[in-house]
Amino acid sequence: MTGRDVVATAEAVLALMEADEFGDVVDMVAPSLRELVSAESLRDSWRELSATHGSAVQMGTPLTEPAGADHTLVKIGVTCERGAYAVLMVIDGSGRLHGLQFAPPGAAEPMQPWEAPPYVDPAAFAEHEVTVGEPPWATPGTLSLPQPPRPGPAIVLIAGSGPSDRDVTMGRNKIFRDLAWGLASRGIAVLRFDKVTYVHRDTIDVRAFTAFDEFVRPGVAAVRLLREHPMVDGDRIFVLGHSQGGTMAPRIAAAEPSVAGLVVLAGATEPMHRSVLRQVRYLATVHTPSADPEADPSVQTITRQVALIDDPDLSPSTPDHLLPLGVPAQYWLDLRGYDPVAVAAQLDLPMLIMQGGRDYQVTVTDDLAGWQNGLADRDNVTIRVYSADDHLFFPGSGPPTPASYEPAQHVDEAVVTDIVRWVDGTTR
Repeated sequence: MTGRDVVATAEAVLALMEADEFGDVVDMVAPSLRELVSAESLRDSWRELSATHGSAVQMGTPLTEPAGADHTLVKIGVTCERGAYAVLMVIDGSGRLHGLQFAPPGAAEPMQPWEAPPYVDPAAFAEHEVTVGEPPWATPGTLSLPQPPRPGPAIVLIAGSGPSDRDVTMGRNKIFRDLAWGLASRGIAVLRFDKVTYVHRDTIDVRAFTAFDEFVRPGVAAVRLLREHPMVDGDRIFVLGHSQGGTMAPRIAAAEPSVAGLVVLAGATEPMHRSVLRQVRYLATVHTPSADPEADPSVQTITRQVALIDDPDLSPSTPDHLLPLGVPAQYWLDLRGYDPVAVAAQLDLPMLIMQGGRDYQVTVTDDLAGWQNGLADRDNVTIRVYSADDHLFFPGSGPPTPASYEPAQHVDEAVVTDIVRWVDGTTR
């Protein structure tokens, strides 16, 4: 699909909403996500915008940006009688909707180039292209080496769920580049790499693909690549995982005994399918706290799907469309048999567990408590909570929402500083 076709699709979605044809909009949603969207919820959001800003008087020129492999973000500004807003859509190469969001008007502006955070010193490190893993699942990556080169500690970065590039690019923000450049500026080599699901998403056999294939296999390959590098101390290679990458970090260390320690950033301990349900419930009430989340169609759908994951009869033959996010049963079966805290408790490794206090995706109450309770007797486990930080460790205030991630911002410098101090004071 060409850029012009993607824009035409986005404009068609807008026209359907203006014509009150929200059922047709739902039909354009990717099949794996369709059950999470209802015509009623879309109509309610549209009417709320109209009540607040008045009727639309002008549609801005659509802007497009890459949004991962085979996906395009289309941004359209809408000027109304009493204000303005932006409509953001993610559309795949087949013309299917993977995201539809109403945002403040500034979200429709051209994306500004990423700028390095103030705690980065570009002269303190150099970057080299590398390849992680072996064909057919090899992926490109970047190794940031402190200058002047000398053998020292290194960290492998493991991204969270879904396809993402090595920088974990989200709009104008790049949280893994923040981390890599910040840590390399202070003497720690960092390896980050594109995920298998980002590079090879068109050739993966999703029916057989598991979390082990997504996280453990490439994570082990990345550690072994660093062990062979002359400017890396092979006894001081750490794994840092964010979000689902943090949840899977103990499993990577269990598979690769040379790992010297773990850094877990917002790693969930609650099973992923229940975490998804909790997030959908939260989002159903974030703008209307008095609303009953159980009355929301998306919550009702996810509740049914989550029950299937917990069902002992779940099998590889369970239809994908009945399961959360359309992810095949084999993936859920693999995750269902993994307890990150139990695996971490069996590892005789130092760990640094970091959590944002404003994180609604991985929470202090539901997830950090799991690490605290399961590792309470360990004197080599350090836990840090950053009360102002959200899931991406962006400092802020107020109730967090997906829109909070959109403005240009950087990973909290305190997070980078604490990782450096912990690595400097940690030996295997």
